[in-house]
Amino acid sequence: MSKPQVVIYTRPNCHLCGEAREAIQSAQCSDEYTLEEVNIETDSQLLESYKYDIPVIMINGVEAFRHRLTGEEFRQRILGS
Repeated sequence: MSKPQVVIYTRPNCHLCGEAREAIQSAQCSDEYTLEEVNIETDSQLLESYKYDIPVIMINGVEAFRHRLTGEEFRQRILGS
């Protein structure tokens, strides 16, 4: 079985994005998923879609969290997926 793919849509100097990264790290399950971080400023469509709504955390292509999450919520999503 393949690991869940996690993508964080972010942009530079985003304090909520930093909090989301910390929450994901605090879940202590990093070997259970792959992680990619995407700067929305590098893609005009992503920028238009998520300009005021970052961070957005996708798991296997499906939006799982927007703006805030806890490590426990993330862990449950990853281990339950």
